[in-house]
Order: sequence, then structure tokens, then C-alpha cells
Amino acid sequence: EVKLVSSGGGSVQAGGSLRLSCTISGLRLTFDAYTMGWFRQAPGKEQQAVSYISRTAGYTYYSDSVKGRFTISRDNAKSTLYLHMNDLKPEDTAMYYCAQGPRRWRESLGRPDFGLWGQGTQVTVSS
Repeated sequence: EVKLVSSGGGSVQAGGSLRLSCTISGLRLTFDAYTMGWFRQAPGKEQQAVSYISRTAGYTYYSDSVKGRFTISRDNAKSTLYLHMNDLKPEDTAMYYCAQGPRRWRESLGRPDFGLWGQGTQVTVSS
């Protein structure tokens, strides 16, 4: 069974940092064949795309709300996706999900393009 397992969430004060990780099990040899992404959902709000990264990290996307504060990266040798979050704000509080996207990068990626999802890791930022 192929699974995505995310970790690294927690509670921090505004201005703090966290690093989320997401590993894939079951198809390690093909991790580098897919675009990967992070999404988040706050209570009572719609799920929001946070960041995507292409197979070899040549392309990345950031939502305007996190641009300049968050950095997405991947280590294909370890089959691991990361989200480095700096200068966290209370509005970043949400459940964060990693997801596996398509093989080919394109500018118009969206939630429907991501088919395998992790279980989520909670990030809580206090003011």
C-alpha cells in the first residue's frame, strides 16, 4: 500500500519556524517521478494550496500568502518532501497536508491534480 506520512507540525508563537516533512512508503523508487505539493485547511475554511514542487525541484509554486516565508524542497534520495516555514503568523494555523501530483509540471496545477494525500499534520501559531 502506498502512503504519504507527514510530520513536523506543532504549536509555535508568531514569528517562529517549523519544518514539515512528508515521506512516501510503498513506492519509494518512483517518488522522484511526481510533482509534490502542500495544502492546508483551517477550521471552517476551504482547503488552500500552499506550495508545489516539480520532480527535480526545477519549478516551484507558492501561494501569495506564504511567498517569501515558506520554502518547499525535496530529497528524492530519501523520498521526502519538506516545507520550511519561517515568520509564522496566526493565520497560518491549519492542518497541513502533503499530496502527490502529476508527473508533468504545469503552471495551472490545482487540487484535482493531486491524487494521493497524507494524513495531515497540525500547525498552530499563537499571537
